[in-house]
Amino acid sequence: MKTKIFTLITVLLLPFFTLAQNRLMTVDEATGMNRALYPTSLSQLKWAGDAEHFTWVANNSLVGGSVKTTQADTILSLDTLNNRLKNAGIEPLKFFPSITYLAPESFFFTVKGKIIRSDLFSKSVSLLNSYDENAENTDIEQTGWKVAYTRDNNLYIASGGKEIAVTKDENRGIVNGKTVHRNEFGIEKGTFWSPKGNLLAFYRMDESMVTEYPLVDISKRIAEVVPTRYPMAGMTSHRVTIGVFNPATGTTVWLRTEGPADQYLTNITWSPDEKYIYVAVLNRDQNHMWLNQYDAVSGAFIKTLLEETSDKYVEPVTGLYFVPGTSGRFVRMSQKDGFNHLYLHNPDGSLVSQLTRGNWVVKDLTGFDKAGTTVFYLSNEPDPLESHLYACDLKTGVCRRITQTAGTHRVLPAPDSKHFLDIFNSTSIPYRAVLLDAKGKVVRSLLESPDPLKEFNMGETSIFTLKASDQSDLYCRLIKPAGFDPSKKYPVIIYVYGGPHSQMINNSWLGGAGLWLNYLAQQGFVVFTLDNHGTSYRGLDFEQAIFRHVGTIEVSDQMKGVAYLKSLPWVDSTRIGINGWSYGGFMTLSMTLRNPGVFKVAVAGGPVIDWKYYEVMYGERYMDTPESNPGGYDTACVLNYVKNLTGKVLIINGDQDGTVVPQNSLSFLKKCVDEGIQVDYFIYPGHEHNVRGKDRVHLNTKITDYFLENL
Repeated sequence: MKTKIFTLITVLLLPFFTLAQNRLMTVDEATGMNRALYPTSLSQLKWAGDAEHFTWVANNSLVGGSVKTTQADTILSLDTLNNRLKNAGIEPLKFFPSITYLAPESFFFTVKGKIIRSDLFSKSVSLLNSYDENAENTDIEQTGWKVAYTRDNNLYIASGGKEIAVTKDENRGIVNGKTVHRNEFGIEKGTFWSPKGNLLAFYRMDESMVTEYPLVDISKRIAEVVPTRYPMAGMTSHRVTIGVFNPATGTTVWLRTEGPADQYLTNITWSPDEKYIYVAVLNRDQNHMWLNQYDAVSGAFIKTLLEETSDKYVEPVTGLYFVPGTSGRFVRMSQKDGFNHLYLHNPDGSLVSQLTRGNWVVKDLTGFDKAGTTVFYLSNEPDPLESHLYACDLKTGVCRRITQTAGTHRVLPAPDSKHFLDIFNSTSIPYRAVLLDAKGKVVRSLLESPDPLKEFNMGETSIFTLKASDQSDLYCRLIKPAGFDPSKKYPVIIYVYGGPHSQMINNSWLGGAGLWLNYLAQQGFVVFTLDNHGTSYRGLDFEQAIFRHVGTIEVSDQMKGVAYLKSLPWVDSTRIGINGWSYGGFMTLSMTLRNPGVFKVAVAGGPVIDWKYYEVMYGERYMDTPESNPGGYDTACVLNYVKNLTGKVLIINGDQDGTVVPQNSLSFLKKCVDEGIQVDYFIYPGHEHNVRGKDRVHLNTKITDYFLENL
């Protein structure tokens, strides 16, 4: 076993700190109700429209700094801004707004359906445009200040104080301008302004052929059915098309994305000259992707630039990144060599070079220098648990690391790429913001947060690896109980997620654990988490090991963690509990029921019970269809193991869950009744797939009490 120990308290048990570190968190504090328990930070830290100045918001004022001086000055207070708004006949603000710079001396912000520009030099504000206050999915273009937005299922544009109806569909089964494919494939919005703001591409989703799933709203005296379109694995899916609207002519053309009606359209990218739109077209089997080019004016198909295939699945999640100062060269991300890397292409799609390579992944592309000679990206090359900024020369392919301090970095390059704002944290650093030069040398520290938990009796956290059956590393995090005594025996709570697109353990503050898991440790539990096969940032072989058999290798990996816990002399192996939500709920029940007698208590939130009840896009990517993979679905189905239940189990659901629909948990309850097995169940009325807001305190109390009473 390879071990790395990260101590969460910089100086442990020094005599003069003993009294100060005896405090325990309340469940409210552990749920985030006390902001003082979070690290201090620089709110809205960003470059101020040039390569010299940067700003942040503190005490409801805009504060400015410079690469040339250590002095920080208040630029604009909320009171001053409100006076300017009042003079312009605009309602004052309660808090300093979220701003976007237009130039070094001006920025804009939105409030209650208004786009407002503030000019620091002229000390004035002006109204750029207004739109429906009830608008959703707003998308602002910054040339003519047009705003695209949705209301109900239709798309509108506010331009020059007027509203333009882009679509007028009366069929409730047709949705315009919103996310599609259930937000898979990196889809985060449904509208896409062209670079100069002349055209608007948008998604149109016809889901009228998709079976409606009946959710129930109990807030009315007579409860009402609130149907949601939910295409389950193997069933009829929706049809998506892409329109291009011209506000000047009021006309829409449709991209000719010929192919099966249930194919996926994603990674929409405009060419810099607005002439073309690029779309990643993925077949429903998700094993063949075509990167297609379309004419933005006519909608005509131009050509396929490249293709990718896989014997498992292809998962395009980012669009194209056009290199500035070139005739259309672009960089794209792909996992085709087994790890997510950057590839430089000519405008016709031909490969120029693979820019990055190795057994590590590029996590994000952060931008280019102005000359278009260098690309900046975040990767975990030094350590799978970290994130660092690199620069790569597009001509030579030589890459260099910029950030040096161990941890998880988020970096903002200056417009001239000569300086960087580096915001990072680690298990020993709650929050630090620094100014770096081009070589990664710290020019100055902007803010370093003190330990917000220094007054609390925190359990020691360690991060280490265990070996899987294939000898790959499985990263683990263990939090010892507060006031740990190695001569005692402690119960264990395993917190699990284990699904794709996740990494529960990393070199960040609290090791990625958050406050509530530390709160559980303060209640006297050993708290353990393991990232199994199928989780992210470890390469395709590690991620795709779950293909067609979810819940098999993941459970095997997790049981390696259980075996390790049982080997510890201070762990009570008769008192092991487990908790997880969503995929973690599926894992909680799978581990409990496939290993009878091991787990005394299990709490599963929003669990997938039978994958044939899960949605098309995600479900079929990892499991194919129930018709093509009946054995895989049967093995993964939690219902087939209910007879093995020996411990206490609590299932929790939101009654409006449109992600893991209630049919999952209800089918589990029915099977328990059929088998004569007792099980506990709790519903949160009005909540969807998770329990948020003030009710989350109730949820965390419910789970904590269940373990305290039964484990």
